[in-house]
Amino acid sequence: MSFDYDLFVIGGGSGGVRAARIAAGHGARVAVAEEYRVGGTCVIRGCVPKKLMVYAARFADDFADAAGFGWTVGPAAFDWPTFLAAKDREIDRLEAAYGTNLDRSGVEVLRTRAEIVGEHQIRLLADGRTVTAAHVLVATGATPVRDAGFEGEALAVTSEEVMNWPERPQRLLVLGGGYIAVEFASLFNGLGTQTTLLYRGEEILRGFDLEVRRHLHGELSARGLEVITGDVVARLERTPEGLRATTRGGRVSTHDAVVLAIGRRPSTAGLGLDRVGLALAPNGAVPVTGTAATALPWLHAVGDVTDRVALTPVAIREGHAFADTLFGGRTVEVSHDLIPTAVFSTPEVGTVGAGEEDLQAIGRGYDVYRATFRPMRAVLAGREGRTLMKILVDAADDRVLGVHIVGPDAAEMIQVVAIAVRMGARKADFDATMALHPSAAEELVTMRSPTGHWRPATDPIATGSGTAPI
Repeated sequence: MSFDYDLFVIGGGSGGVRAARIAAGHGARVAVAEEYRVGGTCVIRGCVPKKLMVYAARFADDFADAAGFGWTVGPAAFDWPTFLAAKDREIDRLEAAYGTNLDRSGVEVLRTRAEIVGEHQIRLLADGRTVTAAHVLVATGATPVRDAGFEGEALAVTSEEVMNWPERPQRLLVLGGGYIAVEFASLFNGLGTQTTLLYRGEEILRGFDLEVRRHLHGELSARGLEVITGDVVARLERTPEGLRATTRGGRVSTHDAVVLAIGRRPSTAGLGLDRVGLALAPNGAVPVTGTAATALPWLHAVGDVTDRVALTPVAIREGHAFADTLFGGRTVEVSHDLIPTAVFSTPEVGTVGAGEEDLQAIGRGYDVYRATFRPMRAVLAGREGRTLMKILVDAADDRVLGVHIVGPDAAEMIQVVAIAVRMGARKADFDATMALHPSAAEELVTMRSPTGHWRPATDPIATGSGTAPI
């Protein structure tokens, strides 16, 4: 059968663009359909603009800290419109670069929504044409969950709308406790907004090591961010004073804006996957095996739409591996283990590998090496915040099972540490590495004595639940 394209990619985000470029480099005829802007969530309305906002917020610390080092700094003021204009220029530049790279790779970019209408068939809504492809890759990512289940939820916005607010709110309520909620609450707090983070769970950042979660909670609170857990909004209403939120716990507060950051959902609605008989997961995710395989041999998916690991580098790696495997003549597998990740709050969280609760759940004995300290910069600056560094080591073979950092530059450090962890480094390897002084990272190679351990109940030296001090 003759097809218009060897590969048709639905979605011009990080995963889809990488797959398209690599496939075209292998000689495939490739098209990408994108209904919004090339670059996807990460570049246009996610990671990149969010990180720029984080940088903007942290300048407040720089100005405040400078006096402790002998600098005389005049009154500082933040102008939201000026920042937005600078942010938009950078996003425009990145989008143009994405488009240029696709053009240079020989990929046809179609600025339209695309829907699957039959086996190997895709309809382009912009002009109504139907095209065919030997292989179709779904890379449509995910969208914010907007159905929060409380009265007046339509008055709240998501992180995507935040990027284009004409004014910075003076009073902000952020609902959620994951990456996005914590990051946006932290950065707006840094920009001078009176911010409250409200989360239904017992502690923020579910899935992270519990000690990390508690440490960050305390640091955020110390910086003036109000963090409330164990409660949810029951009603949101507009009043002359602002948006009044009433929680199930009876709290009543008024804000200029409310942000929903309660999760993201795979973006598969209206794609036509039902027309070709592809069964989706209950949350709309495309089930895949291996690199990108679905139950249909001609249909594939990568990135957040699969709901495996919702991180941009994962989508990029999956897209690259898919193209190499299908069009490059070599099988490439993607490992979803030991993926480093960061939360760009202030202070940052960087982590790779298992947390204590993960290890206890599988009954794996471990030793804990922990250091908490006041960063050198904080001393002259007069800040009281403390960095946490934690290494979890297999009790049986000394292998490093997890590294967790809360503090300045945690993301930068954990990216490098992840290499050693993936290579199977043991605690002895960390110990044998010469420290780089003075640096915060040297603590990772100078923790000599364990501060606690845990053993399963079947172990003859079992300590019971939790981490026992030594």
